[in-house]
Amino acid sequence: MAHVNVEGDVLRFGEHLRVSFQRTLRVPEGARAFPLPPSFGRFPIQRIDGGDAGDGVESVEVVVPLRQLEALWIGFEGSDWRPHAVMIGTGGINAVTGEPWEERLSTSPQNYVVCPDQPWLDGINAGDSFVRQFVATPLGSGLSIGEQLVDARPPAGGLHVTVFAPKPGRFPDREPTTTFPDSAMSSMGMPPDAELMSLGAGGKIRQKIYPDSYGLDTWEAEPPFARATVHLLNSAQFRAATRRDAPPSPMDAETYARLGLPWFELYEEARKDLAPSERLARVKTVSGDQGDGKGADPDALYVRRLDRNKPRDDS
Repeated sequence: MAHVNVEGDVLRFGEHLRVSFQRTLRVPEGARAFPLPPSFGRFPIQRIDGGDAGDGVESVEVVVPLRQLEALWIGFEGSDWRPHAVMIGTGGINAVTGEPWEERLSTSPQNYVVCPDQPWLDGINAGDSFVRQFVATPLGSGLSIGEQLVDARPPAGGLHVTVFAPKPGRFPDREPTTTFPDSAMSSMGMPPDAELMSLGAGGKIRQKIYPDSYGLDTWEAEPPFARATVHLLNSAQFRAATRRDAPPSPMDAETYARLGLPWFELYEEARKDLAPSERLARVKTVSGDQGDGKGADPDALYVRRLDRNKPRDDS
């Protein structure tokens, strides 16, 4: 079985971890943090390349359509009894620490999340118990996270997902109760000059990033189990590259709130939170708006409390 594959708009890493990119509301920027916004379904994923990257690590390259100033969150699903360590990067920057991207696990500071213990990641680790939302911005605008923190030309866009497996004997090896069938995905070429979108920082979302409760020695640190590179295309480029249409943009947050639809928070009072990254806290938002949320009151929203095994959608 391949270490990494694409199945039904999900990145599957082995038998026990699935990663998806969820369409969501763009929360208002400002001083106040919002609850977790819903999912309006997965972004489509199209595989364009894959195989051994030359260092013995199985890799895939995929494209995802993202319109300017749309937002996304990353979902992690898998076997609770066999977790993995996952590093997330954007624009050459680690999304947890703000340091330059490097595929090496560290706990000083912790530069990864443990999944599926961490069910979701909505943005960069920019504050105490909140993140700055992942929001699309044109590559080259100077507003992407990578362009603000890395002095590199040309600037890098997209997302990186690198997974590290647990060491033998640390967790059970029994078969999972749910299996994910193999599927063949056609490889397609990347159109020239296609990567025109990257991720910037948006509004504040109340979310903890959990410390690793297992310890660094739990994970097979070298080499990684598998990796995926996610190129972010605008809707026209995604159509040209894949012959698939990008989904429509979700409604805005104000309309969603006015209709009384649910936002979300987790039962996680006992969970600790990683310290915020000072580097990521300095990242400017894509619009530079530091007001009070453009009329939306986070404390007046209808908030539904979840455990992490419940779906995060508006149903």
